[in-house]
Amino acid sequence: MNNNNRTLLALLLWLPLTAAAQGKQLLWGDTHLHTTFSSDAFANNNLLADADTAYRYARGLPVIHPYHRARVQIDTPLDFLVVSDHAEYLGVIRHLYFNGSEGVETGFVDQLKAGFVGWLLRRRVDAGRGSELFMSVLPEADADPRAAAAEPLGSSMIPPLPKVEADTWRQITDAAERYNDPGNFTAMIGWEWSSIPGGANLHRVVVTDGDASSAQQYQPFGLDDSPYPEDLWRWLAETAAATGDDFVAIPHNSNISKGFMFDDQTLRGEPASAEWAETRSYWEPVAEITQIKGDSETHPALSPDDPFADFETYPYYIQQGTSDYLPQPGDYLRPALLRGLGLEATTGVNPYRLGFIGSTDSHTALPSAEERNFHGKLATDSIPENKNNRWDGGEGPTGWAMSASGLAAVWAESNTRESILEALRRREVYATTGPRIGVQLYAGWNLPVVEVDGVEDWRAAAAAGVPMGSMLPAPGQTGLAPQILVQATRDPLGANLDRIQVVKGWIDAAGATHERIHDVAWSGERSVAGGQLPTVGNTVDVASGSWDNSIGEPRLAALWQDPDFNPAHTAFYYVRVLEIPTPRHSLLDAIALEEEEAAGQPATLQERAYTSPVWYSP
Repeated sequence: MNNNNRTLLALLLWLPLTAAAQGKQLLWGDTHLHTTFSSDAFANNNLLADADTAYRYARGLPVIHPYHRARVQIDTPLDFLVVSDHAEYLGVIRHLYFNGSEGVETGFVDQLKAGFVGWLLRRRVDAGRGSELFMSVLPEADADPRAAAAEPLGSSMIPPLPKVEADTWRQITDAAERYNDPGNFTAMIGWEWSSIPGGANLHRVVVTDGDASSAQQYQPFGLDDSPYPEDLWRWLAETAAATGDDFVAIPHNSNISKGFMFDDQTLRGEPASAEWAETRSYWEPVAEITQIKGDSETHPALSPDDPFADFETYPYYIQQGTSDYLPQPGDYLRPALLRGLGLEATTGVNPYRLGFIGSTDSHTALPSAEERNFHGKLATDSIPENKNNRWDGGEGPTGWAMSASGLAAVWAESNTRESILEALRRREVYATTGPRIGVQLYAGWNLPVVEVDGVEDWRAAAAAGVPMGSMLPAPGQTGLAPQILVQATRDPLGANLDRIQVVKGWIDAAGATHERIHDVAWSGERSVAGGQLPTVGNTVDVASGSWDNSIGEPRLAALWQDPDFNPAHTAFYYVRVLEIPTPRHSLLDAIALEEEEAAGQPATLQERAYTSPVWYSP
């Protein structure tokens, strides 16, 4: 499809959706991307791709891949990007590899350390064994997360290099300033705080609306400053007051947090309080529900009645050695929303009133979530021959275990740093696993019936309701039940849609939480039987990787009213949109390698979108 046809198709699909946005535009981006300046990216063969590479790729320009050196290019450019390198040892590993002790203005012992570490890095990285060094510094598999967080950081062979870290931060933020083009492309400034006590992933990406001159007044807060989220929030408050900038912290990979990301007590073991809940809710209004290291919506063990719960499950903790994967309520977003209702009932404040976004967490500097154009999480995994090699001495994941995901969709007033951060704050955002599935949602009590193509009808619905991420206002009269008005359009370059679902969660008078999934719009002539909608079918030819849009629909819409509403029960509602099946990246690799299958991986998947919830409280 040429660019003119793609633009025309996008316009035809999106006309009513865009018009309904009440002065907002739908922007697509990635809030979570690593470059050569992240220590783990560098150790895994991203020696050269920096922030300039990332922004050029995101804007649609061809770039050189950091591993195999071929020219690569994104299929559809992004509207915004956050380069979010790890704050810990920012740029240090790269500096030691290329420069050793050169420029290290420290004492004699640190000079020796720098020289030795540089020599060791060159020896291991050049032999393709840099990942061994990264794995060697991870937590032990059997460490207790709370005890590990309380322990002081041990000594390291890597000497402190504050000038290197400051210079690296200056390079990253200056690059953001060069590529930021308000109204056309937004280069946002951010970083990753990488707390991982005992292998419990508690990482957050921090994003700011500030510019380079403001960001260069501070050095990013990292694990070496504190492993506790509360200390990160305190630092954000102090830095916001000092700079006048705003910040949000975005949890990710809760699926491998060992139950600690969305716990009912703090990492210090203190019970959740109203003050703690308010602080967390302010600094963390959204969470990453999907990315390369798997999906964090829910798990079959936690949502046994959801036939779509087992999606891109990633059962590998970030640690030395392996341990059995044990999904817990604190690991996934749907159980976290339910837990938030319970905490609100006991403390008066819901700390887990979370919006949803997706992003990649790519360490190649290439923000691509496109299934057929997926470059892997790490540079090493960018070629099919390497995809089935296991990490951690044959016990960890493979490149095929990674998911070609995801994207952050933002309904913003303009394509600027300030507007994008404001959209994150009000949770008017959603996630997709890669395709640009357009979704608009309004919730209310007496929404008008609309025609799918009725622009004025959608404007009236927008005025009568509240968008995703909002609290429902009081109904104004008794006898009403919440209504969800939703429409979804397929990616102009992608697959048709299978169905739209509303996921409801609520807490009853006894304090028990519940969830239920409603199919509200679907393609074809199927009917719900026994509470289940039949599958949509599958056009994928596993021998060639081809598929077609002979099933599904390009657009689906519904006005749904909760049939089981109890005005005494606090509740949330979010929408999940499913595509028809398409080939997974691992199948495409296996076909290219002339193998029958990608071992241990499904041949197809149903890509999806998750809207931020809306909440009701009596």
